[in-house]
Amino acid sequence: MKTTQSKDGTMLAYDIYGDGAPLLFITGATCFRSFKPVLYDANVFAEQFTVYNYDRRGRGDSDNTLPYSIERELEDIEAMIDEAGGEANVYGHSSGAILALEAAMKLESKIKRVALYDPAYADNEANLKEFKLLSQELYKMLALGKQNEALRSFLQGIGTPIEIIDEMFQKSPQWATMLDLAPTLAYDTMLASHLPPISKASQLKTPTQIIIGEKSPASVHEVAKQLDKAIPNTMFNILEGQDHMPDPKTVLQAFAPFFTR
Repeated sequence: MKTTQSKDGTMLAYDIYGDGAPLLFITGATCFRSFKPVLYDANVFAEQFTVYNYDRRGRGDSDNTLPYSIERELEDIEAMIDEAGGEANVYGHSSGAILALEAAMKLESKIKRVALYDPAYADNEANLKEFKLLSQELYKMLALGKQNEALRSFLQGIGTPIEIIDEMFQKSPQWATMLDLAPTLAYDTMLASHLPPISKASQLKTPTQIIIGEKSPASVHEVAKQLDKAIPNTMFNILEGQDHMPDPKTVLQAFAPFFTR
């Protein structure tokens, strides 16, 4: 494990895998760098890149300086890019894709190219209202210490079937670690409780790849279309047979040519 400090003094834990051009991997909700699916993704990506796999603030071995804000997460990303030599490609998944796009709009000189998988913005006002209601319920549960209920509610709210929650998550030896991360769900819902930043994105100069799963939710497809239309320099890919939790080998095949141009 390696560590670095963000601008506000928050300690960030990270690991490095592979060889090649530096790639910063930004994970989504309930993920941390030693979570088995994340480890698998990072090691697959390391077949062609030097992957910087870090714990977002409040997760794993990283600290959690309060109060939370997206600006602080963007400072974390900048600190990680500095660790990678001051310039890197960036890949973000779900809420991590939101952070990746926001970082690209703020740190254009430090991000060579950015790839977004299933960016988790609300696609319209109706869905934005529903997501804000889910957020309010999550905050209530977390305030009462009901982390198990909050985590299950969040996973169901984003469309995870209950049987998958029971089999893949709740019976997993890492479920307890995921419960420890439950308070960070408030961070992810804060990130996602927005419509796509169309006006800002239309000014983005960083080459951008938007990737979505063929089987990902319809709202994700709509958000991707909006961003693809807004961002001047984009590549758009729909991965056949993939959903919100894609096979990293398929994702690597999609973004490797883009990042190595």
